[in-house]
Amino acid sequence: MTPLESHRVNGARPAQERPARAAGPGQGRREIVLAGLPSQVSRARALVTAALGRDDPLHDDCLLLTSELATNAVLHSRSGAGGSFTVAVRSSDELVRVYVADAGSDGPPCVCRTGAGATTGRGLPLVDALSHRWGFARSDGSTTVWFELLREEGKP
Repeated sequence: MTPLESHRVNGARPAQERPARAAGPGQGRREIVLAGLPSQVSRARALVTAALGRDDPLHDDCLLLTSELATNAVLHSRSGAGGSFTVAVRSSDELVRVYVADAGSDGPPCVCRTGAGATTGRGLPLVDALSHRWGFARSDGSTTVWFELLREEGKP
């Protein structure tokens, strides 16, 4: 098992986008480290589009869930207090896996059920509802939340 599969991961570090290893959208890996600012959530979404392409059947769900995790990193972790967060997208013929690693917080991520009038608290329930599987790891002061979306058999 890799560290991420066992829910143990490292934190973010300042860097720049690392291009996909495979040519073209839909395959390989892309990763970017972003400043912990609300304006950077759109860059996390742009990374998903660059990694998958807009025509990928998983694009829209992946975009939504990545946006939720990136927003959580900015709002609910030390990333939003002058830190950074990392977004990585890995795509294969079988699945798409996205990781968002932040600078950590006082408590673990919470799949809290909110009331109808609440204006926050729906991000992780969305991840739980739309992903094949997801999880998080806390290690060395950072938190990484990841999700997987499965591709339909026989389709790219």
